[in-house]
Amino acid sequence: MHMNKKEYIEYAGNRAKKSNSVVNCIKAFIFGGFICCLGQGFRDLYVFLGEEELVASTLSSVTLIFLAGLFTGIGWFDKIAKHAGAGTLVPITGFSNAVTAPAIDAKSEGFITGVASQMFVIAGPVIVYGTVASIIYGIIYFFIYRSGGI
Repeated sequence: MHMNKKEYIEYAGNRAKKSNSVVNCIKAFIFGGFICCLGQGFRDLYVFLGEEELVASTLSSVTLIFLAGLFTGIGWFDKIAKHAGAGTLVPITGFSNAVTAPAIDAKSEGFITGVASQMFVIAGPVIVYGTVASIIYGIIYFFIYRSGGI
């Protein structure tokens, strides 16, 4: 069966599962909010256990990163993401998953040529473009601040 590009797009569009954007947004909001509340709960727990607020915030972040990596490793993250959608992309858990998943997939190739080389395949561009965007923002902010605009 030979199709041109237009026919293929129409064929794929007809076969694609239609999604309910409103329901997906609500789920993402609820699950993302839950992850944020969980992070706040860990922070409060660490403060309650006697840590300084800055240390408690760091420990909270580390705990969320660890849990997201653990859940990715045992296969729970994908199951949660299937229902939560974009809610699991709360930056810290989504980043942890984006680093952990390719590393796990490549573990059979060894630590150097597999895990280490594949670990940042997904997250690498995010780091690069995020860094470049922050540099550009910093330069713009510098010139605005220097000119007395802020």
